[in-house]
Amino acid sequence: MAKELDDRWYYNVETGRAEKGPAKRGFLESRLGPYDTQAQAERGLADLKAREKRKEDEDRTWNEG
Repeated sequence: MAKELDDRWYYNVETGRAEKGPAKRGFLESRLGPYDTQAQAERGLADLKAREKRKEDEDRTWNEG
């Protein structure tokens, strides 16, 4: 299990870069993931923002009836 986690990718919101490797101290505050590939990790923040926008639009539609 630990080896599997060492091979996962994360997006570091502080550096704006994809990182591979185990969770480091404080990672919860600055890393999104884990992701299976570097490409997925590099899209991490953009994907998160897109999901947030969709949810906000859904909420607005729901609230407007």
